[in-house]
Amino acid sequence: MRQFSTRLTTRFMSAAGVIALVACTGTGAGAGAVDSAGSQSGEARSISAAEKQKGAEAHPQLLEEFGGAYTGPQVGYVVEVGQNIAVQSGLGNARSDFTVTLLNSPANNAFAIPGGYVYLTRQLMALMNDEAEMAGVLGHEVGHVAARHSEKRQKTATRNSIIGLLGQIGSQVLLGDSAFGRIGQEVFGTGSQLLTLKYSRKQEYEADDLGIRYLASAGYDPQALSSMLSSLAAQSAIDVRAAGRDARSTPEWASTHPDPARRVSRAATNARKLAQPDGVRNRDRFLQRLDGILYGDDPKQGVIEGNSFLHPDLKLKFSVPNGFAMQNGARAVAISGSSGQGQFTTAAYNGNMTSYIDAAFQSLAGTGKSITRGAVERTTVNGIPASYATARVESNNGQVDVTVFAYEFSKSSAFHFATITPAGSASVFSPMYQSITRLSSAEAAAIKPRKVDVVTVKSGDTISSLSSRMAYTAYQQDRFLVLNRLSATDRLQAGQKVKVVTY
Repeated sequence: MRQFSTRLTTRFMSAAGVIALVACTGTGAGAGAVDSAGSQSGEARSISAAEKQKGAEAHPQLLEEFGGAYTGPQVGYVVEVGQNIAVQSGLGNARSDFTVTLLNSPANNAFAIPGGYVYLTRQLMALMNDEAEMAGVLGHEVGHVAARHSEKRQKTATRNSIIGLLGQIGSQVLLGDSAFGRIGQEVFGTGSQLLTLKYSRKQEYEADDLGIRYLASAGYDPQALSSMLSSLAAQSAIDVRAAGRDARSTPEWASTHPDPARRVSRAATNARKLAQPDGVRNRDRFLQRLDGILYGDDPKQGVIEGNSFLHPDLKLKFSVPNGFAMQNGARAVAISGSSGQGQFTTAAYNGNMTSYIDAAFQSLAGTGKSITRGAVERTTVNGIPASYATARVESNNGQVDVTVFAYEFSKSSAFHFATITPAGSASVFSPMYQSITRLSSAEAAAIKPRKVDVVTVKSGDTISSLSSRMAYTAYQQDRFLVLNRLSATDRLQAGQKVKVVTY
């Protein structure tokens, strides 16, 4: 969450990130038809002016929602590889028509929108281990553009798409034509998110097939997409466990799709058909370029440490209950779990807390709608003046409670939680409401960014010793193994390059 965000119509922007991951680098099922000449059915031969305009209009909003464009030295490299792989699509003027952006986002994500706009997050780039894997993911996204998947998807995007989006982040309540349906649409948004909704199973496989084909025609090892998907599945499993959920549960980005292993296996099988003995990986070049990239949350937008969110500039901290996950977005921190969901954000504040709470409810209800709240109660939380109110709202699946819990940090600044739970269970978030506190200057100064260090293995280094250098207090070895696509039984060799996350 960026400092001093004051937009009243707030949204759970992290949800868009989850759906984009489903759409582009998550798991899917289906089959794409590739004819004997190698062309993909429905594959475009050029990007139309209308598509370019649509993409150009959505691009600024997507940048805002996903942390903005990253500005590190890796940017030029990503653009180079992305445009080179776009040429393999055969689209006219592909190198100049495609806009490739590295996003300053801590989510493992990649997606594409009409007009040749392709996006890769720095976090997903850090999970990769060679240039071929990056080319494979970017090729997958180019494939979505070439096959015009977004246009086909837009024709069928209805409110059911938004219902699916809610399901992706653990909500048990479905949207309808009720007031809660409007809440869901306003909170989760219907603009750029419709451009990044999940693709169909068939479309995912089509994009995989195209990405693999592009890898082979560009001279890369076509197995690279399969190995990247495998790393992504393993990282998602760690994220689930670190968030306090059942390690055996399905990763959220895969919850509506078949077993992730099936897609990995399919990609590997198809890649073997195009295997070439001299297919390149460019591991050394990739690691050299990757070295030093920001990893995890950008402290300027706040950081998530275990169950806590800390913002060094705003000097605040709160914690979510066990079993709930957080995702830091550009305008809000999204909170999700099986028993409720919420967000932490801010809005304009003029010193009147009742007006602030009413504005928060109005932003959830949307234009022309309203929510009848209960009385505004006043309290103090860790020395911070606070006020809250709850509304009982009808949904298609029964009644739900919508709560706004707000805090006055100064006479001109306030922050609030907006939460949704099944009726009668709003208290599930009570520990979170009571956890907010101010950070001291020393505590704020102690929050440091993480980065990827590419190190050379020395004689005597082991997986255990290098894992202990990972800048985490939990799952250090698991994170190290997944980051480097290693298994616990592998032996490191002196001179080998590996990635370590440090401060």
